[in-house]
Amino acid sequence: MRILFVHQNFPGQYRHLAPALADSPANEVLAIGEEASIRRIEGFHPRVRLLGYPQPQGASRQTHHYLRSSEAAVRRGQSVARLALELRRQGFLPDVICAHPAWGEALFLKDVFPAARLLLYLEFFYRGSGSDIGFDPEFPSSFDDRCRVRTRNTTQLISLEAGDAGISPTNWQREQYPAVYRQHIRVIHDGIRSDLACPGEVAGFVLPEERGSLRSGDEVLTYVARNLEPYRGFHTFMRALPAVLAARPSLQVLIVGGDEISYGRPLPGGGTYREHYLRELGSGIDAGRVHFLGKIPYPRFIDVLRLSTAHVYLTYPFVLSWSLLEAMSCGCALIASDTAPVREVLHPGHNGLLVDFFSPAALAATIIAALANPDSTQPLRAQARRDIVDRFDLATCTLPRLVTLVSDLAAEGPAGL
Repeated sequence: MRILFVHQNFPGQYRHLAPALADSPANEVLAIGEEASIRRIEGFHPRVRLLGYPQPQGASRQTHHYLRSSEAAVRRGQSVARLALELRRQGFLPDVICAHPAWGEALFLKDVFPAARLLLYLEFFYRGSGSDIGFDPEFPSSFDDRCRVRTRNTTQLISLEAGDAGISPTNWQREQYPAVYRQHIRVIHDGIRSDLACPGEVAGFVLPEERGSLRSGDEVLTYVARNLEPYRGFHTFMRALPAVLAARPSLQVLIVGGDEISYGRPLPGGGTYREHYLRELGSGIDAGRVHFLGKIPYPRFIDVLRLSTAHVYLTYPFVLSWSLLEAMSCGCALIASDTAPVREVLHPGHNGLLVDFFSPAALAATIIAALANPDSTQPLRAQARRDIVDRFDLATCTLPRLVTLVSDLAAEGPAGL
């Protein structure tokens, strides 16, 4: 079986699937990504051949702003198509192509390899209402925004028309796609390494700026996001902290995440959201007890979760973060936003607690109660861990399903979405 993976930031969501398929001597596995990403992962797997394309030019400044993402996607799709044409000239004809369509890389792959089965990773379909757009009144969306995101879906719709099957990591993400395509979209999560993300003792977790260290048994509140921004409820979390810090004088707070923008808009006046909310809250944030760790290596991230007495996860109706499932796998006491993606995996009183995304007061009260009575969260912690092992474990649940899906597609003719 010949398999081609295409992802601008390879390996991305294929971090486990590509090596699993390459482990079989019967398979030939190639991966295409942007050159910078490919350089970063040299030696990724001895049987995965890595090919890079130059970062394509983006849209011109004269392009209508609705169409800038589409123009950039076409340019990226062209770069990938040129590389794919060279592969075809060399005699490589894939049986299955696994591609993330959001950035345009999948646009022309079936034109190069019409007999290949195209399996799309369908992460998020933008909607003008009912999901992230218009959710947060503090950061309102305009009619122009709704039109822009509708046009942004053009790239995915063209790829969907050419595809043969799709994967979405959660049911909620699948349901964002047009109804006509849903029956062809399997819900299979990327998987959690529950052997790595697991409960454990921590000693000597060194805090930044020589503020000492933490160990298991210390009272620790944790919050994690790729970047600290409203899409992941950073504003609500920060506004809850003054009350929490006042009520729990021994509490230490660990905040993981960068200062860039992953989703949404930058602040109109510039600067970072971290700086903005530190200014807003002033003396309510005890700098000696609130520790911004930035982006950290994975083992240190797992130690943060293992130290956690209570862990906060907040999100708009948007892509569900791996970090929530990893926190569950580590047996954290979860306090999360009562938003649709979260409700798919977290059930109040069963494996966690849910709060109103927009209420810092409700979040603070729930955190304080959990910290004051950690024994009450032990059943929730244990159940959260069990749920990940039973439903999302990479080795026993998700990876076997993904490998089987690719194998089944290779044995079939292209059906089309």
